[in-house]
This record gives sequence, C-alpha cells and structure tokens, in this order.
Amino acid sequence: MKQALAGLFLILPLAAWGSSDEAWEDFRASVEESCRSLVEAAPDAAVTVEVNSFGSESYGAALISVGEGETQERMICIYDKQAKTAEVTAPFADAAPEE
Repeated sequence: MKQALAGLFLILPLAAWGSSDEAWEDFRASVEESCRSLVEAAPDAAVTVEVNSFGSESYGAALISVGEGETQERMICIYDKQAKTAEVTAPFADAAPEE
C-alpha cells in the first residue's frame, strides 16, 4: 500500500510536465479572458483576475476581485477545460465580523 501511494506521488507531478510552457500560458490566458468577460462591473471599477496556474484535472479556476479597498467583491470563476466555458459564482459575503 505504501509503495502504491509513493508511486502515485511520483507520477502526479509528471502530469504538469506533459504540456509545454506555451500551452499552459495559452490555458491561463483563455481562463482569464473567459472569466473577465463574465464580470459585470462599472467601467471605472478595478477588476483583478488571478488564475490558478494549472487548475484541476478537469477545471481551471480564478479568483476575481472587483472594486477597491474595503469595497471589493470576491468571486470564483470555474473554467471547464474540455468545453472551454466559464461560470462565475455570486460574490462571497464579507467574512469580517461585524462590529
């Protein structure tokens, strides 16, 4: 059992090596473009899209922040690698305790 787990941990990093750097850059650009296009914000609002470098086996992911300072909204964008489509969650509720 331990040998099987050790072998699995050795093989997993190889999945990321299967694609070229250019392919990963194209993937990240596609995730950012798809996610950014779904953001509904005022024209002068700051929009930041932080793409997870590799995502999971089936999905890409990005953290989207809209606004500035304490008035930021945060959402998650999920990108289907096979369908090349994206969806955005509703904004997260502010996690800071009320005073």
